[in-house]
Amino acid sequence: MSYQSLAKEIVQWVGGEQNIISVVHCATRLRFTLKDHSQADKKSLENSDGILSVVENGGQFQVVIGSHVSEVYKDVIKIANVGTAKDSSEKSKGNVIGKIFEVIAGSFSPILGALAGAGMLKALLALLTMTGLLSAKSGTFFILSAAGNALFYFLPIFLGITVATKLGANPYVGGMIGAALLEPNFTSLLQNAGGSTHFLGIPVVLMSYSSTVFPVFIAVSIYALLDRFLRKTIHKDLQLFLVPMLSLLIIVPLTTIAFGPFGVYFGNSIGTFINFLYSKSGILSGALMGGSYTFLTLLGIHNGLAPFILENLTHGGDPLLALLSAAVFAQIGLAFGIFIKTKDKKVKALAGSTLLPGILSGVTEPILYGLMLRYKRTIPYVVIAGVVGGGVSGLAGVKAMTLALPSALSIPIYSPLVPYIIAILSSFAITTILTVIFGYEDKKKIEVEENKVEENKVEENKVEAGQTIIKQEAIVSPLTGEIKPLAHVDDPVFSSEAMGKGIAIEPTVGKAVSPVNGTITTVFPTGHAIGITSDEGAEILIHIGINTVQLEGKYYSPVVKQGDRVNQGDLLVNFDIEKIKEAGYPVTTPIIITNTDRYIDIIEMNKEAVQEKEALLTLVV
Repeated sequence: MSYQSLAKEIVQWVGGEQNIISVVHCATRLRFTLKDHSQADKKSLENSDGILSVVENGGQFQVVIGSHVSEVYKDVIKIANVGTAKDSSEKSKGNVIGKIFEVIAGSFSPILGALAGAGMLKALLALLTMTGLLSAKSGTFFILSAAGNALFYFLPIFLGITVATKLGANPYVGGMIGAALLEPNFTSLLQNAGGSTHFLGIPVVLMSYSSTVFPVFIAVSIYALLDRFLRKTIHKDLQLFLVPMLSLLIIVPLTTIAFGPFGVYFGNSIGTFINFLYSKSGILSGALMGGSYTFLTLLGIHNGLAPFILENLTHGGDPLLALLSAAVFAQIGLAFGIFIKTKDKKVKALAGSTLLPGILSGVTEPILYGLMLRYKRTIPYVVIAGVVGGGVSGLAGVKAMTLALPSALSIPIYSPLVPYIIAILSSFAITTILTVIFGYEDKKKIEVEENKVEENKVEENKVEAGQTIIKQEAIVSPLTGEIKPLAHVDDPVFSSEAMGKGIAIEPTVGKAVSPVNGTITTVFPTGHAIGITSDEGAEILIHIGINTVQLEGKYYSPVVKQGDRVNQGDLLVNFDIEKIKEAGYPVTTPIIITNTDRYIDIIEMNKEAVQEKEALLTLVV
């Protein structure tokens, strides 16, 4: 499915453009602020091709996409006509705490990628200077340092833009408020005026605002309220220049007099409190953070820690990143443990595909949603490993020296380094060992797998004897061609079984027939995919080709429409295999049982090739 098609489905299933107040994205998920969550079709979203999961938390409706979320986001904001600003008078439901976290997370989400990239660059510089490959006094070092430090130094400007955007105010005025705190004439006062000055006779306490978070959050939040008031009271023909001018005239002085110093003191107090707890019981703090961070990620509120981490970094180092790293490496260890333990080729392929993003970038949502939540008995493994690793980091007083997502590449940013390496290796090893020793599947699933061969034999004997098979459904092949496992399909949505279990066929004849008696529930406008619900309740998706939605219907001729009644073997669609291949698209066709959770097992026939209407799958209820 193309990004544009997926974006259209997402907009439709969150309740349409009229239900969307705003949308931002982080590393793996779209974060919608909706007028009414009840208008969103959560089930359809979760069953959609390309969506890993849906999470509702902190006033946000979060659609988990994966690492290509930024591409989907671009199409969503085009289709739904949302983006940098939308009327903030439209309120989403939720409590005050939830809304605060929503604003914080929504403000950091647009710049998380840039923050992570800058942090990784600083980690690379630390590694190069540590190994003597680059001199800390060289021009190369200073140029690359400028690239890595710029976002952190000018953070109030970027946050001014994103906070204003989130609150529905002019983002560029928000950026100007942040920039005023870093303007050279203002910053020179700190050096020349001895720490204080006056504005119209009012005392102003001077302080450095570079890399700070809370002053601009407070200032721009007040500006958003003022902006709304001014737009209601000033004639629309004068708003273009009067609203920005009055906003700056009022907010910037108030920020230097009150909001800024209060924000700095507030941030310092938060940092002091965190460090106080850390100094009193590093082990307890580490165990708590290492054990709980996995659940913060699942709920999508982990970005709410960003301001506290950044505030700590301005005061010489942050312990939170070191502590939560244990949870990240515990999750990576789970994927590695399943990769070693499993004999199922599909599960091994899924586990292997989630390892690389986790190790290199610290993005572990595919592990959480694709493995941990699927095999829930592994949740205690991850928690135990996170508690141990976090405790080790806390005991040793490990801190991060800059912001970067926890990964193998960001190891050099932590100090002291050796205890940190011991902590993350401990977390990784514990989940790996627990998974290998105790397994990852629940007892019921293990019993099903162990008896699978025997059940197949019994079922085949019953079929041959003409007996009725209770609570089972036979799915015949809709195509003629060669069979291949889903794990070998060149599309992570299908190969990871995120859409459901099933099988794939490389067709040799350009027609597809109905695999069941049932009703056509979906015919994509492009004709490349058809959904059928059988009389027994199986929901089947036949997706002819990979990314063939981009052909926009060329070479496909469906002969059925939504709502049609079909019998097993009835023609569904004709398609031109050679033309599709010439256009550069594989015709590999996944046949997916999208309501997989309804079945105890989905059994594949042991064949290398199949003719249309021959037995393909057996569904065990």
